Amino acid sequence: MRTRTEGGSRAGAVEVDLRHHGDVEVRGRGELVDLAVNVRAGTPPSWLKECVAESLDGLAAYPDGRVARAAVAARHGVAPERVLLTAGAAEAFVLLARALRVRRPVVVHPQFTEPEAALRDAGHAVARVLLRAEDGFRLDPDAVPEDADLVVVGNPTNPTSVLHPAADLVRLARPGRVLVVDEAFMDAVPGEREALAGRVDVPGLVVLRSLTKTWGLAGLRIGYVLADPAVVAELSRAQPLWPVSSPALAAAEACMSPRALAEAGHVAHRVAAERRHLVAGLGVLAGVSVVGPAEGPFVLVRVAGGGGVRAGLRERGFAVRRGDTFPGLGPEWVRVAVRDRATADRFLSALGEALPPAP
Repeated sequence: MRTRTEGGSRAGAVEVDLRHHGDVEVRGRGELVDLAVNVRAGTPPSWLKECVAESLDGLAAYPDGRVARAAVAARHGVAPERVLLTAGAAEAFVLLARALRVRRPVVVHPQFTEPEAALRDAGHAVARVLLRAEDGFRLDPDAVPEDADLVVVGNPTNPTSVLHPAADLVRLARPGRVLVVDEAFMDAVPGEREALAGRVDVPGLVVLRSLTKTWGLAGLRIGYVLADPAVVAELSRAQPLWPVSSPALAAAEACMSPRALAEAGHVAHRVAAERRHLVAGLGVLAGVSVVGPAEGPFVLVRVAGGGGVRAGLRERGFAVRRGDTFPGLGPEWVRVAVRDRATADRFLSALGEALPPAP
């Protein structure tokens, strides 16, 4: 397996818009069917809305995260000292970039671009390990430079939807290195296979989780970090006072309940079935290939015609996530969120019409 590495300087890396995210594709375009954002459709559920609404009566008091923190700790079987609540997983990347003293950060791409953006903003020279389409964007632990003291990788990875084996991720860990695994979409994987959340035996492991995707809380901003207590304390010192609002804390506590975990498990199986339907439909279209096996609530698709196809889809009422703002991808790539079968069928029909004629 071959993997490209790009140097740790702004001049040495191929420049893309690291701050372009899927919400830009649909902003101000409410008439478009949103396949660009990975937040689950039809969320948050009514019971979760009620929990958040009930918290509004306590807005006069400063937020107290102790109960929510304990709930997250209990859900993963760790001590509360190993948990840090954050305003979404994105805040955690900023904290890591600002609080940790690292010399050689490496980000494994293609993946969510905010980790690299946060590291750059904090003044770090970031090296990239670029996984290849020819290898199915699979992780090769040996491709990560030995002197990297911070490594960031997603699992399942956004945008490729690849689920890396936990054993391969553990191979990246070593004394003196911080290993950050972004598990923002792990609750969409049935049984959370290959998850590292809750592991306390992996040196330097930092796991990030988000509650905004499965539960539709992107506007509320809630996520958390699982790490060694010393790392949690260091990140906490970089946070402002009361970083997570009372409604977000109420949501976090509710999402750790047995009811919520059972619902998330059912949703993961349903998403897997809907993803299989979408992938099967994509597989019969000429000029279309899908990265597989896909394990997240989205798929990465290579389409002949690139940007022209995206424009054609918008004309037909569908927004997808452009791929050329992810390091390692180009304009021929798009990310498509998994939706219900009826929506998928309409999208597949539109995509068939938008594709260029076969040669």
